[in-house]
Amino acid sequence: MTMTTCSAPGKIYFFGEHAVVYGEQATACAVDIRTQVTVRPDVEHSINSSLGITGLDMTKHPYVTRCIREMEPFISDGVRIDISSELPVGSGLGSSAAVTIATLFALSLQFDTGHTLDEIAVMGHDIERIVQGVASPTDTYVSTMGGVITIPARKGLALPACPIVIGYTGSFSSTRELVGNVGILKEKFPAIVEPVISTIGKLSMYGETAIERQDYHELGRLMDINHGLLDTLGVGSSELSKLVWASRHAGAWGAKTTGAGGGGCMVAITDQPDEVAEAIEIAGGQAMITRATPYGVKIE
Repeated sequence: MTMTTCSAPGKIYFFGEHAVVYGEQATACAVDIRTQVTVRPDVEHSINSSLGITGLDMTKHPYVTRCIREMEPFISDGVRIDISSELPVGSGLGSSAAVTIATLFALSLQFDTGHTLDEIAVMGHDIERIVQGVASPTDTYVSTMGGVITIPARKGLALPACPIVIGYTGSFSSTRELVGNVGILKEKFPAIVEPVISTIGKLSMYGETAIERQDYHELGRLMDINHGLLDTLGVGSSELSKLVWASRHAGAWGAKTTGAGGGGCMVAITDQPDEVAEAIEIAGGQAMITRATPYGVKIE
């Protein structure tokens, strides 16, 4: 095998951001916006992406560098890795998980390491945790396996058939800082914040039923409520809410922040994806029309 090309999807949250940190149920969904990685043997290690061409480099390419280090016992000389991605970096769509999982899977196939998908997911989570200091296993698991899953049970749900529109604010925020701020708020006002977190978990349970019934109007209403509760926890932003409200006015069944918040992305479900995407663009965001995908990491 002269080279191997694999891709892995990004993800959105229908429900449960921040509440999942406290053991509540969340619902995550792989979306068909992918990162592609090509691996080929070489005389030395090199990594080529939109960030530039480097060797092993924990500053520019920390995730891929850690992937190579993990797989080095199986690599005879060096490896060249070429990366292309449809996922904006640091947007809350799981870009680091997608590049990590696609790289690990491509390396495992190229060098016939025998790793299972479960082992790839665990290894990917470990790499994210090492690089970031803290990381949920959700992103790497969804990127590996695809589909719609509840967390922490990892129960697979029916795949929503409706279009999904993602709006990107273009701004980046620190997940660790936002999670920390929610923790401070919870400590200061436990009687107020704990019921909010519990309600977000319940929304995921109601949402599970709506997804299984393919009741997208109800799913959208529940997403709207979840967005309001995320604002209550202080992780919203005026840019995100502007895109959310623009989506709703353009005919979305529901729209909400996805990911840690503070910037990054929002997600809408709709049967009028072009109209919603246009509204997001007019409101100052970057719009991506996609769908839920059953495919996790795969060979191209």
